[in-house]
Amino acid sequence: MRLPVRAALLHAVKGPFVIDDVELESPRAGELRVRVTASGICHTDLTYRAGAGRFPFPRVLGHEGAGVVEAVGEGVGDFVPGDAVLLSYFSCRACGTCARGHPAYCERGADGNLSGARPDGSFPMRWRGEPICSSFFHQSSFATHVLAHQHNAVKVPASAPLELLAPLGCGFQTGAGAVLEAFRLQAGQQLAVFGAGSVGLAAIMAARVAGAARILAVDLSAERLELARELGATDTFLAGEPELTKTLRKRTRGGVDFALECVGSPQVLRQAFDVTRPLGTCGLLGLPERDTAEVTLPMTALLSGKRLVGILEGDADPKVFIPKLVALHAEGRFPLEKLIRVHAFEAINDAVHDMETRTVIKPVLRMHAGGTS
Repeated sequence: MRLPVRAALLHAVKGPFVIDDVELESPRAGELRVRVTASGICHTDLTYRAGAGRFPFPRVLGHEGAGVVEAVGEGVGDFVPGDAVLLSYFSCRACGTCARGHPAYCERGADGNLSGARPDGSFPMRWRGEPICSSFFHQSSFATHVLAHQHNAVKVPASAPLELLAPLGCGFQTGAGAVLEAFRLQAGQQLAVFGAGSVGLAAIMAARVAGAARILAVDLSAERLELARELGATDTFLAGEPELTKTLRKRTRGGVDFALECVGSPQVLRQAFDVTRPLGTCGLLGLPERDTAEVTLPMTALLSGKRLVGILEGDADPKVFIPKLVALHAEGRFPLEKLIRVHAFEAINDAVHDMETRTVIKPVLRMHAGGTS
């Protein structure tokens, strides 16, 4: 039996989202039907709107969903109807990478997250009688109801503010996880963050939680740098300042222990790498616009013990890490509400425009499912 729901369909590269009626299948084994309360909009959504991915149109994107479980499929033991959940990325929980505690690099992750389909190639939604790409990150949360998998759902308290917590599923998890999980930054160490968007600002908040001695933020916007200071940055710099790399090295007495590139630019990545001290680590979080983007590095710097690593989803296990972030927010130590602006679902194109023009750091869509939100 299929349920009539509303979804934001993307029909063409860089086209507008069109909210339309679709039909959603009943949950299969391991799946949950979730009434979506809210969904964050992530840079990855915009990248796939711009043409990334080989799956066809129309597409239903969205991968920072939050809502309430309405029904469960066979074999689901940890969730029941009425549970409040946050939705994150899919992992199989069975491959060698998952078994080693790194589900972000799941061997089936590409099929389960970036194909637009379930890992078996099927689609949960139909539009005008035809199946459409509707399992982005095994959720496609730009819809009033979705099918998620028990592996990418995280239970939260019923009283949790879902509109605020929705972006923990990807963007905020990525930035905070890079600092606390991938780097395991220790008190007294130094971090440089290039890009003060939602990911970079989450990293800054996490570094303050970890007790970093110095947190440097670099961005094009003076306004965002002011917010970065409010959230924990000790030093801020406008991108493009003359001899910025030299200035950063001098300020940190030879370089930082960790640096994060949160923009997806080869030039910025090289800058972040150059301000990392010997034996330090530079992490790449930003998604480049082109798959062919490349960066050139000096081999002698690598011989100094300096490392460059790519980090997906903060190298965090959402089942473990998201509850930690929820607790930090409840304690007032991860004030993500300072980054969020809520938009009505019907205003999704306005929200996307605000994000693309950097008017808003993290837009969140408020859904209306069956007259409730």
